[in-house]
Amino acid sequence: MSIYFHEEDLPEGALGPGAVAVDTETMGLNPLRDRLCVVQISDGSGDEHLVRFKPGSAYDAPVLKAIFTDPNRLKIFHFGRFDIASIQHALGVVTAPVYCTKIASKLVRTYTDRHGLKELVRELLGQDVSKQQQSSDWGAADLSDAQRDYAASDVRFLHAMKEVLDARLAREGRTGLAQACFDFLPTRAALDLAGWPETDIFAHT
Repeated sequence: MSIYFHEEDLPEGALGPGAVAVDTETMGLNPLRDRLCVVQISDGSGDEHLVRFKPGSAYDAPVLKAIFTDPNRLKIFHFGRFDIASIQHALGVVTAPVYCTKIASKLVRTYTDRHGLKELVRELLGQDVSKQQQSSDWGAADLSDAQRDYAASDVRFLHAMKEVLDARLAREGRTGLAQACFDFLPTRAALDLAGWPETDIFAHT
C-alpha cells in the first residue's frame, strides 16, 4: 500500500478500471468561498493518490475531469454532496455516476445517529482511522506526512464499506431508494452552489 502525491492532475494510467473512491480537502466548508486544495482518489487496489492544487490554480486537470465525468466509472464518496459541489465549482464538471456511503449508512443504520467515516469504518470493517488532521491547513505550501496519511485514509476504506452497505441495503429492501438518492446527488450539489444550501425546496413552507 502506497500513497502517491501529484501536482495539479493525476497522471495518465495511474488508476485501474472500475469504481474509484474520491474525497476532497478544502480551505473550509463553503465551496463558493473556500478553494479546493486536494483531491484524493483510489481504485481500491491498496494505493491512494493525492492531487494537490496550489493557490491560483486554473484547475485544468483533464485526467481527473475525464474520470469524474466517465459514465461507466462509479465514483464512491462519503458525504458526496459536499465533494461533488466542490469539484463542480473548481473543475467545472458534474461528477456522475456516484455512490455515497453516508447516505447508504443513514438508510440502513437507523439504530444510530453516528454516520461519520470514523464510526462506519470501525463498525463495518473493524478498523480505526484518525481524524486528527481534519481541521488542518490544507492550503499550506507543504503538506505534512500526517496530513497526507489522513487524506489517504479518507478513500482507503470506501470500496470495502460499499460492499457491506450494499448487502445491508439489499437485506432491508432499500437498494432502489438508495440508488434514487445517489442519482439525485449531483442535483443536490448544484442546488447548494445555486444558493439553496439549507432550504428544503420539497417542504410545504
